[in-house]
Amino acid sequence: MEKINAVITGVGGYVPDYVLTNDELSRMVDTNDEWIMTRIGVKERRILNEEGLGTSYMARKAAKQLMQKTASDPASIDCVIVTTTTPDYHFPSTASILCDKLGLKNAFAFDLQAACSGFLYAMEVAAGMIQSGRHKKIIVIPSSARTVRDCRFCT
Repeated sequence: MEKINAVITGVGGYVPDYVLTNDELSRMVDTNDEWIMTRIGVKERRILNEEGLGTSYMARKAAKQLMQKTASDPASIDCVIVTTTTPDYHFPSTASILCDKLGLKNAFAFDLQAACSGFLYAMEVAAGMIQSGRHKKIIVIPSSARTVRDCRFCT
């Protein structure tokens, strides 16, 4: 029996337009750029501030871009895993909302909540699912309702 490898075949992304800098943040709360940079190293954040939009909106934008770049047929997607600690709702899962919005009729979906390490866990879960031979195409989306870059800087 030949071993099945799981590989990353495409990458998509989305970041909101609004940039919140440390200087702007320091006008809202008692902090400053030096304090933030010394402790967490974040210079700016991308914030989704449009009313009524959340994690599924950003995830959909990123997944659409991914599917276009890789010319993926929606019917070929087996599973969607969204890693987030800021889902749109407790139920249904953000991944389920995403499947509906993208028309992924053959995919099952679930959210994985593990904060900053969620993306790593999801990649391991997806790789295991592919290596089992039962699944071929899985979309993994790390996302947060307000900023899509916060977990990159966790230490």
